[in-house]
Amino acid sequence: MTFSSPMNVAISGIGQSEVGRPSSRSALELSVDAALEAIADAGLTPSDIDGIACWPGDNNNGDPFSPIGPLALTSALRLETNWMGGGYEGPGPLTGVINGAMAIAAGLCRHVLVFRTITEASGRLRDRGAASLANKTPGRDSSYFWQWYTPFEVRSAINMMALYAQRHFHDYGTTSEQLGQIPVTCRANAALNPKAIYREPMTLDDYLGSRIISSPLRLFDCDVYCDASTAIILSAADAARNGRNPPIRIEAVGAALHQPWSWDQISTTEMVTAEVGRMMWSRTDLKPADVDMAQLYDGFSILTLMWLEGLGFCPKGEGGRFIEGGHRIARTGELPINTNGGQLSGGRTHGLGYVHEACTQMWGRAGERQIARAGTAAIAAGGGPLGGSLLLVRD
Repeated sequence: MTFSSPMNVAISGIGQSEVGRPSSRSALELSVDAALEAIADAGLTPSDIDGIACWPGDNNNGDPFSPIGPLALTSALRLETNWMGGGYEGPGPLTGVINGAMAIAAGLCRHVLVFRTITEASGRLRDRGAASLANKTPGRDSSYFWQWYTPFEVRSAINMMALYAQRHFHDYGTTSEQLGQIPVTCRANAALNPKAIYREPMTLDDYLGSRIISSPLRLFDCDVYCDASTAIILSAADAARNGRNPPIRIEAVGAALHQPWSWDQISTTEMVTAEVGRMMWSRTDLKPADVDMAQLYDGFSILTLMWLEGLGFCPKGEGGRFIEGGHRIARTGELPINTNGGQLSGGRTHGLGYVHEACTQMWGRAGERQIARAGTAAIAAGGGPLGGSLLLVRD
């Protein structure tokens, strides 16, 4: 089924705090820094903001995964909002963007501040086991599921992601040499990003020489925890046209989930990615060939490969061959990916960082890492049963 229902919503401003490992600033300070930068970038003031959203919201405030929710930031900025959104359920890290866009499309507000704050670097200083799945809270990942995993020593998400990677390797002949092109490409991009956590050069041999964490995934297949906050301003299209920046229109959204909400009872070679992709492409006349860049979730490198297939940039099972050699996905290639270094080298800004980077490229602000064509961007975030995508077009 094909839909035609434009949201008439655009991104009008972006902001990002420092990205630290760890940062000396508190979660609230980081959030305020990012929010005020985004508001000013859009040519607005806090009094113009009448909506706010983030993911996963206030339901596990104080946890390094979500130390600040919309209630705290609304109070800190003294916002007067007509609509507020937050909560774990939804299409993963892009939930705040999708919900905020729908609120504007429904006429509930005109300018929505969407943000994502994470302080996992500071959290691990206090508790090195903070990332263990045994420590998950109901607000983060629904403890109902994790209780069945931890007795079998599934203490980290990589233990599950490795199963997906091994199945992809088995079914389609994907190799470590192919998968390694994703972290190597991300590191090359991070070298040109002043905020990136890891900027030193990395070769494919360096990748292959890194230790196995959960076979077949290696150390450099894992994202880099950090402290950071990222914010964007969504505006009604008519308001965005009068703003400081050329509007970046939300052309289409993907958020479908037709499988069980589970990390194990889903397709082991695509997760939710194909369902999200089919929904997004059904809502636009554009095709994968029209996309200039892809900012794709790289909590683990295998997820990026699955998003490439799920969003139709290559056929299912062909991801390894598509990225082989790294030429197609390089900044000068036919489909540059994760141009700020992604989460594998830039830092785990958890979803919203991809939107920030896409806009940075589309507004020509990326400096040395600027790509030649940046009019259309595909963004995807999440893994397992959590997944959402955006198709952005610069007006």
